[in-house]
Amino acid sequence: MRRFSGPVRWVHRTTAALTLLCVATAACLYVPQLAELVGRRHLLVTVHEWSGLLIPVPLLAGLVARSLRADLRRLNRFGPHDRQWLRAVRRRDHRPGSRPAGKFNAGQKLYAAWIAGAVLVMAGTGLLMWFTGLAPLMWRTAATFVHDWLALAVGLVLGGHIAMALKDPEARRGMRTGSVERRWARREHPLWQEPAAPGERLEHQ
Repeated sequence: MRRFSGPVRWVHRTTAALTLLCVATAACLYVPQLAELVGRRHLLVTVHEWSGLLIPVPLLAGLVARSLRADLRRLNRFGPHDRQWLRAVRRRDHRPGSRPAGKFNAGQKLYAAWIAGAVLVMAGTGLLMWFTGLAPLMWRTAATFVHDWLALAVGLVLGGHIAMALKDPEARRGMRTGSVERRWARREHPLWQEPAAPGERLEHQ
């Protein structure tokens, strides 16, 4: 059954590529061993700055697609079943039916919200560090502190996101090809229904 449209997959892949490039260049700038191995610090700084600024661009460009806007609405909707899903995760409850989810589960919704906020903060603090005339020294010092520690948090959260994806081949297949097996969808996202005719309800939430 169909899970993701072409525009949604394009936005995800492009954003992921820019994010990984930004994280990789940051690691080369802050880890001495990597910095010595790679060299060319000025080039790394330039690539890091521009890849970071470009991260929101694929999403903004993809908003022209109705399918992407529909998925964003689902991600922004948090219902009672999402709270039940979180309680089940906290209790490590793996019983069938203990983790109800629509097209996106509560963990995916929280991750999307957190990473979106983190990108905005990273962009803002990065601009203060890049354009030194925008703010006084105290602001730039605070921006550097926030930027560095939030970058570490982003790296850890991204690592968790990738680890979860590696554990679920069917979820990766959905993002790679756009389609998933019905059995997987019924097991992992029981409240989500395959898109039907125009005007019919897409998801019980």
